[in-house]
Parts: sequence; C-alpha cells; structure tokens
Amino acid sequence: MSENENRNRRPEESSKLPYLSLGVLVLMIAGLLYVGYEYIADDAADVDQLLNTPLDTTGRELQPIPNNDGQLAQPPATTEASEETSSETLPPPPKEEEIATKTPRPDLEEETSKPTETKPVEEPKKVVVDPGGVEITHTVQAGETFYGIANRYNIKSNTLKGLNPSIQDESKDVKSGVTRIKIRVQAIHTVGPGDILRVVADKYGISVQQLMAANKKTKNFAERGEKLIIPFPEKK
Repeated sequence: MSENENRNRRPEESSKLPYLSLGVLVLMIAGLLYVGYEYIADDAADVDQLLNTPLDTTGRELQPIPNNDGQLAQPPATTEASEETSSETLPPPPKEEEIATKTPRPDLEEETSKPTETKPVEEPKKVVVDPGGVEITHTVQAGETFYGIANRYNIKSNTLKGLNPSIQDESKDVKSGVTRIKIRVQAIHTVGPGDILRVVADKYGISVQQLMAANKKTKNFAERGEKLIIPFPEKK
C-alpha cells in the first residue's frame, strides 16, 4: 500500500454509528406514534360515552342565577303549581241534581189554568152628522130605494142613516107610501118672475141637472110660485 491509501482510509468501527442513530430515531418515532394513538383513542371513547349517556333532568333542580345586585333570582313557578292555583280558583261543577229543572209550583199552575177574561169590544157609536141647511121630509114612493133617495138629494148614505137612526135594515124598514125619511137640503127657493132653472141653479152654485133631479123634473121649466128644493153642491 501506498502512503496515500493508508492516509485516506476510514476506520471500520466508525462506520457503524449512522446505523445506530437511525435505529434510535425509528424507535423514538414508533413510541411517539403509539403514545399519540392511545391519546386519540381515549378521547374518542370519552366522546362516545358522553354522547350515549342519557340526560337526567328529573333529579336535578335549576340553580338560581344571581342578579347584578348579588341577589338570587327566583325560579319560575312550575306548571303543577299553576294547575293547583287554577283548580282552587275555579268553582266546582254543578251537580246533576242541581241541574235538574225544578217542578212548577202549584200556585203557578192555578194561575196558568185560569182562562183570561176577554172584554167585549165596544162598537163605536155612530155620530150623527149635521150637514146644515134645511130639513125636509120625504115620503118613499113606489120604486124608490134608500140609496136612490140619497143620490137624488146629493147626500151620502151614511149621512142619511145618521139623520134616520130608526132605519136599521134598508130593505125591510123602507116601505113605499109609509116610510118618511128626514133629509137635509141647502134651501127651499120660491120661483119668482124671471126665474128659470138655469138662473136658480147659478144662484145656488149647482148644476141644472142637480136641480132637476132633486125636484124630479123631466123638463127645464118652472112655474111662478113653485117651491124648488136646492140640494148641496157636493155630497155631505
């Protein structure tokens, strides 16, 4: 060997150090991995235990939370206490015996059994209407009726009934040649010189036809000294 080869040659013992250090590092890494796995496994077991454990809310009581002044706040009243107070305030339901209707008293039955007395309805009294004017008497002639006489003298049938209260039934009480009926007219006019029916009618405000019907005339003629019955211009 030359001197250079002997000088650069490494010793054999020193070449084993890297393998030892590498083995130590591997062991340390393996130990760290084992310790970390055990730690992670313990945490997972604790988490599962917390999740699977049921909450016990019946045996625990809510602790009062202190206010800003240092006083303890009163917990809210439970539903049981509210139900008890509501049951105390509400009145008890009525019994079935009290709900049953009471039997009517005998005095009420007697009052209801008595028939109510009905007073007879009083008919209104007929008021006799006085149309004014002059009263004359007319004797019923053959063929005349009560209503025909009222139309002849231009008065209402009710007024004629009021003037003759004795006549109750016009068909039975009115007889020709016997029954005398009281009639009211406007006036009795005596015909003078120059009086013709038109002049007399204009004087009393009636028509010539009304004057002729009241005096039962068929011709427009009147004699001197004749008395003419003057009816009312309108029915009364």
